[in-house]
Amino acid sequence: MATAAIVSPEIMAKYEPVIGLEVHVQLLTETKAFCGCANKFGAPPNTNVCPVCLGLPGALPVLNERAVEFATLASLALHCQVRERSIFARKNYFYPDLPKGYQISQFDKPLAEHGWIDVPTPNGTKRIGITRLHMEEDAGKSIHDGFSDSATRTYVDLNRCGTPLIEIVSEPDIRTPDEAYEYLTRLKEILLYTAVSDCNMEEGSLRCDANVSVRPRGQEKFGTKAEVKNVNSFRFIRAALEYEIERQIDVIEGGGRVVQETRLWNANEGRTYSMRSKEQAHDYRYFPEPDLPPLIVSSIRRAEIAQQMPELPEARRARMVADYGLTEQDAQTLTATRAFADQFEAAAKTAKSPRRVANLIQSELTSRLKAAGLELEQSPISMKGVAQAADLAEEGKLSSKQLKQLFDIAFEKSEDFPVVYEREKPQQITDASEIEKMIDEVIAANPKQVEQYRGGKKTVAAFFVGQVMKASKGQANPGLLNELVVRKLDS
Repeated sequence: MATAAIVSPEIMAKYEPVIGLEVHVQLLTETKAFCGCANKFGAPPNTNVCPVCLGLPGALPVLNERAVEFATLASLALHCQVRERSIFARKNYFYPDLPKGYQISQFDKPLAEHGWIDVPTPNGTKRIGITRLHMEEDAGKSIHDGFSDSATRTYVDLNRCGTPLIEIVSEPDIRTPDEAYEYLTRLKEILLYTAVSDCNMEEGSLRCDANVSVRPRGQEKFGTKAEVKNVNSFRFIRAALEYEIERQIDVIEGGGRVVQETRLWNANEGRTYSMRSKEQAHDYRYFPEPDLPPLIVSSIRRAEIAQQMPELPEARRARMVADYGLTEQDAQTLTATRAFADQFEAAAKTAKSPRRVANLIQSELTSRLKAAGLELEQSPISMKGVAQAADLAEEGKLSSKQLKQLFDIAFEKSEDFPVVYEREKPQQITDASEIEKMIDEVIAANPKQVEQYRGGKKTVAAFFVGQVMKASKGQANPGLLNELVVRKLDS
């Protein structure tokens, strides 16, 4: 795999990266932005099309009200100021998958501006500004198919033409690839909670371009930026930024000049390649869209849309820490998706110990799901089952070993926990006299270890606990067993 030229840490430290992200998000509407064609991924090529999205003469666009609602909801969730009056514009360029020769977008009067997202950093929380959120339509898709060593066929699928998009442009506030990764992670969480998009990067419903430059530390003026495209995961965006930062520093240190251009990320080679010189805004010849009136989102309509706002991830995490006694890390994991958080809370409200439910999810459930390659919704153990397991453990009716065994059986047989528990019905020994009898037998059989304990090596108590657990086939109550072992040895 090719890598960037090696730049020493000392030289890297002389420069500061400046990163801004442009995120395109397809909205989860049933129909397209300006026509009644189905907004659906995976249809046969060139079937979800009509004269409007194909740009045929005389076909006029009609704005999808649901798309406006979703765009406004996303704007509010990102703390943006929503304009009462915004303007659609034509962005003119020529490409095979853009049949109209222009894209309906927004330019100098976007739907929303001046938002922000807070992201975690090693030094605390950092606020990343959002310059603007505007509406636009998607272009079609070109599919390049190499069929010989010397030629490539390109196919054009216009199904995606007219799909409603929002473009979210960050301020150049990001200074490290890790900050970019965290920003995108938080952004995706918020969009998923509001349900305005499925954010599926594999299907192209969330796409990100990164603008990156470097400058000597302490310099206020920005360096020349390159735009990195064709990056289809957050992990690759971080890797592409790491490569591009090092490449630009190497160019400058070698006496060269960074060129403003668009570059493509090659994940197989781990590097970027020059694609074309970067266009300036005037190259697109923006002008107001003559076939659409100004978009009006009144204060009354904004208030109505704001009523649909769910509890967002950060607020939910803070509340769950307060309500259920969770750690920050627990809350972070359990609120990764809205569905996960909803299911946890439904279980936690009925359980004797919400904290134990959270621990079981993280220690027992998620590890098994990951090993089996399953998503939460595919889990054989329901959240109701997790809550029952937590209650049995809390009441001392199941040891951790027994609980693990029952979870293993549930995954092996694809059965829910209550079904497995009812059939297996493992019982704990909670009769102190029965446990004491086993302890006496183990002590009598291991005089050497008794001598070690009474000589001051108190950790030997764990040996006796293990031996009794083995003798009881894991059924002795752990808390009671530990207490009785120490009492017996001390006496």
